[in-house]
Amino acid sequence: MQLRNIAIIAHVDHGKTTLVDRLLQQSGAFRENQRVAERVMDSNDLERERGITILAKATSVVWKDTRINIVDTPGHADFGGEVERILNMVDGAIVLVDAAEGPMPQTKFVVGKALKIGLRPIVAINKVDKPDARPDEVVNEVFDLFAALDATDEQLDFPILYGSAKEGWMATSPVAPAAQSDRSMAPLFDLVLSHVAPPAVEDGPFRLLGTILEANPYLGRIITGRITSGTLRPNQAIKVLARDGSLVEHGRVSRILAFRGIERTAIDLAEAGDIVAIAGLSRGTVADTFCDPAVETPLIAQPIDPPTVSMTFRVNDSPLAGTEGDKVTSRVIRDRLFKEAEGNVALKVEETPDADAFVVSGRGELQLAILIETMRREGFELGVSRPRVVVKRDEATGQLLEPIEEVVIDVDEEFAGVVVQKLSERKADMVDMRPSGGSRQRIVFHAPTRGLIGYQGELLTDTRGTAIMNRLFHSYAPYRGEIPGRRNGVLISTEAGEAVAYALWNLEDRGPMMIEPGCKVYPGMIVGEHTRDNDLEVNVLKGKKLTNIRTTSKDEAVRLTPPIRMTLERSLAWIDDDELVEVTPKSIRLRKAVLDPNERKKAERARAAGTAA
Repeated sequence: MQLRNIAIIAHVDHGKTTLVDRLLQQSGAFRENQRVAERVMDSNDLERERGITILAKATSVVWKDTRINIVDTPGHADFGGEVERILNMVDGAIVLVDAAEGPMPQTKFVVGKALKIGLRPIVAINKVDKPDARPDEVVNEVFDLFAALDATDEQLDFPILYGSAKEGWMATSPVAPAAQSDRSMAPLFDLVLSHVAPPAVEDGPFRLLGTILEANPYLGRIITGRITSGTLRPNQAIKVLARDGSLVEHGRVSRILAFRGIERTAIDLAEAGDIVAIAGLSRGTVADTFCDPAVETPLIAQPIDPPTVSMTFRVNDSPLAGTEGDKVTSRVIRDRLFKEAEGNVALKVEETPDADAFVVSGRGELQLAILIETMRREGFELGVSRPRVVVKRDEATGQLLEPIEEVVIDVDEEFAGVVVQKLSERKADMVDMRPSGGSRQRIVFHAPTRGLIGYQGELLTDTRGTAIMNRLFHSYAPYRGEIPGRRNGVLISTEAGEAVAYALWNLEDRGPMMIEPGCKVYPGMIVGEHTRDNDLEVNVLKGKKLTNIRTTSKDEAVRLTPPIRMTLERSLAWIDDDELVEVTPKSIRLRKAVLDPNERKKAERARAAGTAA
């Protein structure tokens, strides 16, 4: 059977996973009476809740006696480490673009990588059924993007299809075929067969480059990749080579799994060109070469863009530690973090002199927030610091460099002024501003990553929830100086116990609260935001003095303003450098890093003295 390997790449929410659903349905991968969830490839709970793809996944369909291996990739730049590796497995790419939004930052990021390694893309303009669709203009924008990314003449001569993945059709024109029977994905399948080359097969013994790593409770480590040369059978002896050619381990393949529709099936023979998953090796990981014992040279692995944001993950040492989670020791936290770093090449974990703290670096706050959310669902308790950018020094000049991101904001014209003003305060440079249809503006900035931490919530407030922001790592550039942080102080609890409604009611003049009556508190825990710029210690346990006087005014009902709901992402962006987010399976609490008030004052004086010096 002939083979084709393709990836579907696009910006977040442009319809990749829905497109894969339709391809699986129309190729006969499901039985007619089979019940299948919507967005079948988003198998992870967090992916279903958030409606985004986090992990790259492979599937396959059969069309006209040709097996097409399809890889669904994440759309968020924070998960770009997944996308870069996947491109090494495929011979073609379907670039999916929203007919209204046009090519967005992540499209540019992934397409740039795909063009660099010589893939010839197919452009599919999706969602042409939207009322604000502008397919012809979007095609021109895609061509301009390809040209700006130094595409070759052959790559610029890309085929174009239009359609709606949601309605299940693709065609050569933006107008849907009149007859319902003519509406299908057949034009896309046929184009893949004619435009994408069969996988290039090299001579020689078995070789495979590890691309996706996962853990299975029954089979152990499973590595997915494309076989570059040779064949593989179960129980065959192989070895693993690192990127530098050093030996990682010898072992035997216990199981070979091939993608057949949405299922993975054990097979007895895997041939060159096919994408398969292998089990049985205990140490081989992503970017390693799995090969015959006779092979001495590893396959070339794509270099990965560096992490730009880091956080400190600490053992939870609050008075409430261990009351809600069962994984609380530094050993289990360390093992979990290093296990995550093995499979996620965009993540880096470092140990610190403090045995109870680990520095975790990644592509952005979203990637780290997803990791924290996954860990808390597994029963972990953690104390997490504010995200910090990963800075480095220029070896030639000694100049301090910081990561700069390209920020694209789509906003109503009336709010464009406040967006430009706020980002200018955060040391961003505006590089482009143009209409994007429907009285909206598209503004492009180059902004330091430091200035964007915590800006998403402020942007939505300033634009009444109408702005859409997309970010992408651009480059390292000279440090741009101090950026003003949070302007308000915090309200800190002085006592341990359960918060009382009367005390919270009396404290409302001091600032908005973040806790409800009955919430457990402890000294050093943050219970609200102060209206002024200094921190204030308050007692939220103070009840009403009991008297035998009964009057209407004395017995006035306590009516509390609803507290601020602090989600995980909002908490991470909101806290200051001397504060932590306490994450448990049931709660998210904010606290000072130093709980004792006297020790905290000493630390503040030492910090002030260090700043003055």
